[in-house]
Amino acid sequence: MRDRPRPHRHEGFALIRLLCAGICNTDLELQRGYYGFAGTPGHEFVGEVIEADSPGLVGRRVAGEINLACGGCDWCRRGLGRHCPRRTVLGIVKHPGAFSEYLTLPERNLHMLPDSLPTERAVFAEPLAAACEILDQVALPCSAQVAVLGDGKLGLLIALVLNAYGYRVHQFGRHAEKLQIANRAGVATETTRGAFPEMAYDWVVDATGSAEGLRQAVGMTRPRGTVIMKSTVHGLAGVDTAPIIVNEITMVGSRCGRFEPALDLLNRNLIPVEEMISEQLPLADAPRAFERAAQKGVLKVLLR
Repeated sequence: MRDRPRPHRHEGFALIRLLCAGICNTDLELQRGYYGFAGTPGHEFVGEVIEADSPGLVGRRVAGEINLACGGCDWCRRGLGRHCPRRTVLGIVKHPGAFSEYLTLPERNLHMLPDSLPTERAVFAEPLAAACEILDQVALPCSAQVAVLGDGKLGLLIALVLNAYGYRVHQFGRHAEKLQIANRAGVATETTRGAFPEMAYDWVVDATGSAEGLRQAVGMTRPRGTVIMKSTVHGLAGVDTAPIIVNEITMVGSRCGRFEPALDLLNRNLIPVEEMISEQLPLADAPRAFERAAQKGVLKVLLR
């Protein structure tokens, strides 16, 4: 824990007081050396706007998109600001994150939250948007069967989102109690301790958060099928490319997503995110919260 001065608000930015933030697997990987990160982490948050150029924002609860694009390059003009080569990223790349009493973000990154949406639900907007991104990237046929590997926070959100949109989801994981969250929502779940079905699915999502998960996902994919890669892992994932080439498998990297569909799902109470909250701790207990979040079987730990 460190004491820092309140951050300076630049033109076009809002000064935000933290209300709630979530620790995700990416934060844990940053702690292990992912991206060579140093600084204040945290990118899943809900806050109250204290100062802003736009008077309508002041006093409002907001969630925020994490990529700070330059707004003027070719990528930004094409609507690909999340891939702007000059971007910074809240709590990940050269912009202080949300695990702080105050943070700043461009006003254009902010989404005002309806009063009807509880803070504990709204804090899931960023990871839920990442889950929804799959639907923007991949043209899944109506009612397609999709395998989801991993029963961690993101794996559960992905399974729940795809299920809410009417896809037939088969989720594989190692923790029966976690899989129950998806199962109660109508997802077919299976606890695995070794063998996975081979070449059984046209669509496979790897959300295991492990290097081994990608190899398993490839093995489960039918010829000319698609693997959607959602894991962020510090280190290299050793994958045999031969089956990818021989079976002509499409590999899709997937990261952040639009907030609009995520906030819609949260506001309509279609995703039971409350069941994923393992513990809530004050920001002053952040070191203990990180230890708790890294323990096996723990899902979302929130900082208040």
